[in-house]
Amino acid sequence: MKGGGGKCGNMEKIKPILAIISLQFGYAGMYIITMVSFKHGMDHWVLATYRHIVATVVMAPFALVLERKIRPKMTLKIFYRLLALGILEPLMDQNFYYIGLKSTTASYTSAFTNALPAVTFILALIFRLERVNFREKHSIAKVVGTVITLGGAMVMTLYKGPAIEIVKAAHSSIHGSSTTATGQHYITGTLAIMGSISTWAAFFILQSFTLKVYPAELSLVTLICGIGSILNFIVSMIFVRDLSAWKIGMDTGTLAAVYSGVVCSGIAYYIQSIVIRQRGPVFTTSFSPMCMVITSFFGALVLAEKIHLGSIIGAIFIVIGLYSVVWGKSKDDVNPLDEKIGGVQELPVTNVVKPTNGDDVSGAPTNGGDVTGVPMNGRDVTGAPMNGRDVVGASITGVATSN
Repeated sequence: MKGGGGKCGNMEKIKPILAIISLQFGYAGMYIITMVSFKHGMDHWVLATYRHIVATVVMAPFALVLERKIRPKMTLKIFYRLLALGILEPLMDQNFYYIGLKSTTASYTSAFTNALPAVTFILALIFRLERVNFREKHSIAKVVGTVITLGGAMVMTLYKGPAIEIVKAAHSSIHGSSTTATGQHYITGTLAIMGSISTWAAFFILQSFTLKVYPAELSLVTLICGIGSILNFIVSMIFVRDLSAWKIGMDTGTLAAVYSGVVCSGIAYYIQSIVIRQRGPVFTTSFSPMCMVITSFFGALVLAEKIHLGSIIGAIFIVIGLYSVVWGKSKDDVNPLDEKIGGVQELPVTNVVKPTNGDDVSGAPTNGGDVTGVPMNGRDVTGAPMNGRDVVGASITGVATSN
């Protein structure tokens, strides 16, 4: 039994890791597809709106059917939290991210996003979701790793360096002009990416608090995406005056909206909600370097992107700092599932026999007779009448049964 329990415990620990790793491939695909859609004229406000409409339509049936019995009652306090989540992620984070992606490259954006765990850790400290004790090595590792990560982000911002072409694009004309064109504004793009990371980290923190009062992940995802759709549509009506931008066709813009809506909003929000409940927001954001590697490879292959030396140096610092944070986090991280599995080992007692007259019923004799099937006053307890009364639900010489 112990061996089986150990295997189950290990599987429960591995599941969140596999889920988050799978998301990194999904995010990498989104970087590439979204960049291609921007090259073909897709507006980022319109893309954000369509993306969350798709996510809402896809996730709503699952939420309505699977969580109809466990969905908490909506209150004004919960609605305000959902509104804040809709502002932070679908509206602010997504559009900051798209602006940064259009102004830089997919490889640069994914590399800079590696600072997300450090920013999440700082916010978790502020809101007391994480603790730091400088007398412990792993706490020092978390702080030092955060500083190194932020230093790597500064290197990527301030130092560009020579361009390095990983894969020589023989057919770059098929993919459009190179993403290292002179029209890019790296400072604007970097500031937008920093805004995206900050709002995304804040979203993770608020989501962890919201899940405590609204523990229905599918319903939470549907409501966030629905609110995000409305907010993005309102803002899009202000900034996008050309109605032709809303045209839907069989093109890369529609593909980007459907792919990012299903994979990166619907499925990703749901998986992140589950992992946040189990392992916390810092763990959930700790696998982003894998996305950077995948995106850099496909960005060079598909988009003919060139990576600059400053991006490589900064990314190395970010990865080193990131895993210092993750190592420190692993030393003080307690999986709530382990506590739940370890703490619930016995079945609850539902039928309790309440003693009266000061006599203990659990195995103790009552008026000379044992309660467990032993004759009492010369008669058997199991179904036999006693003093003209049936034993089921009747009082027996001072001992009352209660269900």
